[in-house]
Amino acid sequence: MSPDPLLLATAVEAVLHAGDLQMARFGHAMRVAKKGAIDLVTEVDVAVERAFRGFIADRLPGHAVLAEELGPDRSKDDSRCCWVFDPIDGTTNYAHGLPIFCASLALEIDGSLAVAAVYDPSRRELFTAERGGGAHLNGRPIHVSTHAPLVDALLVTGFPYDVHETADEIVGLFGAFIERARAVRRLGSAALDLCYVASGRMDGFWEQRLKPWDLAAGALIVEEAGGRVTGLNGTALDVRGGQVLASNGRVHDEMLAVIASFRAGRSPNGTH
Repeated sequence: MSPDPLLLATAVEAVLHAGDLQMARFGHAMRVAKKGAIDLVTEVDVAVERAFRGFIADRLPGHAVLAEELGPDRSKDDSRCCWVFDPIDGTTNYAHGLPIFCASLALEIDGSLAVAAVYDPSRRELFTAERGGGAHLNGRPIHVSTHAPLVDALLVTGFPYDVHETADEIVGLFGAFIERARAVRRLGSAALDLCYVASGRMDGFWEQRLKPWDLAAGALIVEEAGGRVTGLNGTALDVRGGQVLASNGRVHDEMLAVIASFRAGRSPNGTH
């Protein structure tokens, strides 16, 4: 059974408004701060998140919010409903004037993903999903690709913010996939990466050291588009576990095998 239609309508309204705020400032001078060596936050990230929190507080005051910039609302830790929000997924792209970014929003009910909306305002593409209701792009159903084997697949990935310290691991696995796939891309927005898997533009995506707001919405959209989503070792996805492997299902086992082989080669008992 699909969730209450009001919930999807709320998600859509929220991300569309976020996109309007993003585009109003995109390409203009803005304050940019650092949360880490290469982890940026703009004044627009914060403004979008504050607007979203106010919107939910007015419409659904009993709901909790977990979002990137201002943290969890501890006063509502016992709420059955939690909105997981990234005000700008792809902040580095946004801050540099590169139009690959989005707003990403998911609703968890009793800990399970129920509703998702991801909006790319530069392309006016709205990806949505409801548990049991399928996935859509601008209102039309979407489905994962049928490409297989891995040599015929177009993959996408992202690099974590600690890549300067973990380059051997991250770039090494990237190279392992380059050796096996048709091609690998790196776009800078995990939410859009997942939506592109859901819509058949990409055949598989992997990334690690993510946050819940990076992957919650996109994971549900992939699942509802007929794809498969797990951890990097094939276990059930944990949205708060920081890692994800999403695919059209047909190349999933091959991708798992590439990851396992690479990790075995890096272990103390491995060959490399």
